[in-house]
Amino acid sequence: MEPLNSSPFLMYSDGEGNIFEDTTLFVTGRSGWDAMPIQDDEWILLPEGGQLYELPGRRGIGIDVETGDMRICEKGWAVAAFIPPAHTGLYIAAYETLPDAPTLPLFCYTAAGWQDEKIYVPAVRIEQDIRQEAAGYDDNAIEDGTNNLLQAYPDNRLVKHLMENCCMTYTCPAARNLALGRWECPVPVSPACNANCIGCISFQPEDETIISTQDRLTFKPTSEEIVEFTVPHLETAPFPLISFGQGCEGEPLLMWETIRAAIIEIRKHTDKGSININTNGSKPAAVRA
Repeated sequence: MEPLNSSPFLMYSDGEGNIFEDTTLFVTGRSGWDAMPIQDDEWILLPEGGQLYELPGRRGIGIDVETGDMRICEKGWAVAAFIPPAHTGLYIAAYETLPDAPTLPLFCYTAAGWQDEKIYVPAVRIEQDIRQEAAGYDDNAIEDGTNNLLQAYPDNRLVKHLMENCCMTYTCPAARNLALGRWECPVPVSPACNANCIGCISFQPEDETIISTQDRLTFKPTSEEIVEFTVPHLETAPFPLISFGQGCEGEPLLMWETIRAAIIEIRKHTDKGSININTNGSKPAAVRA
């Protein structure tokens, strides 16, 4: 895509789901606590699968197209973008927060602008893998795959969690790929965590105003439950991979004994595919075990 010749315009929401452009203001981005202009060559079209958010109780900060001064857009609420997997945002949306503004949930809020009937974001694609591209998902096929897995493993709590919660409720890309019988199969195992991350996406304390973006796994899967559906996936999926350590769980190494037992049993049945773990690295002895 050719670089833009000028900055896109700031966008705002009327609070009722309608988004407009303000042609008197160029959009800015935030880096740290500072609002700043965004270079023309840092903009790309909002990738397929991206979405726009309104930010209630917040006014967007733009650059006056005539004077070049920064000022607040008073016409409505600020707007930000969600950029899909494989991309990294370069600037957060720049806005001023009003005193009574509600707390925003734990999503990404990339700056976004409007030019020539198109939405632009300051971002770069960092991963060329197509496994989680929106264009590759067929909702009807995913629903069929979900029903097939639930019927094939009616007593498997982990399959039920992955299909009903992850796939159909949260539209997790990995869980959707499992429903389609391809690539990565997610294997969450731990309802507990030994860290206390402020921005945890699966658990927030009851006295915290921030809402976690998804509910954490509430049970401890058995090695038998893991083996039951991962072996067929490794045997039949193209470029198969199973992966412990998902967004809907705590620290998987707290369940290392179960993981070890599952891996030993899995490798008795198939040598296909890769086995991966995403971890905070707090228990290296468990990895060696």
